[in-house]
Amino acid sequence: MTWRATILTLFPGMFPGPLGTSLAGRGMERGLWSLEARDIRDAATDRHRTVDDMPFGGGAGMVLRPDVVDAAIASAVPEGDDRPLVFLTPRGVPLRQSLVRQLAAGPGVVTLCGRYEGVDQRVVEARGMIEVSIGDYVLSGGELGAMVLLDACVRLIPGVMGAAESAEEESFSSNLLEYPHYTRPADWRGLRVPEVLLSGHHAEVARWRRESSEAVTRERRPDLLTQQGRPGPAAGAPLHPAASPA
Repeated sequence: MTWRATILTLFPGMFPGPLGTSLAGRGMERGLWSLEARDIRDAATDRHRTVDDMPFGGGAGMVLRPDVVDAAIASAVPEGDDRPLVFLTPRGVPLRQSLVRQLAAGPGVVTLCGRYEGVDQRVVEARGMIEVSIGDYVLSGGELGAMVLLDACVRLIPGVMGAAESAEEESFSSNLLEYPHYTRPADWRGLRVPEVLLSGHHAEVARWRRESSEAVTRERRPDLLTQQGRPGPAAGAPLHPAASPA
């Protein structure tokens, strides 16, 4: 079954963007996954195609209206579609590899790309959206975040990457950053490749890689070490389908 991605955005022309090239693009050409970008403005009901309004309580910026967003979801997601609905927002839980693996193992994903000051919280809650952030910074909209999420998922779809073990050993696969890599020449500008990697002793190479992963994680991301043996913040998040409000 083809893994399906639906994007709800005010700028559908941004897609597929980089997702149409390299591994993701080749996977799409081979029918391993599909992408549909839907314009939220198509759900607006007035002649100006208005999608936003001023926030209650005052403040700068505008907020995407719940009725328009809900209508856009209803139009894009047919009844019985069990794909989870992800809202890309800076206030979401951090995107972690554990959540990526859950999404990649499912039938696909529907992503809502926020703009302006955000989306009316009522539709977020009514639709059971998973609020996800790709980092501690603010972008102009959720489109780039959606691309990051989809790229992370698509590369895990069987057949997209050439070697399955590549996904098993890379960063975050076991709450560790990946060990450093080396290739030819063995001596470059007087800098030698670690001798253990040239030894041919597979057990020693495996131990060196594990110790290197632990060392770089301890230095750069000690928070990951505290997560070993238990899921990260997003790992246990339920993958709610984009169901109609009760």
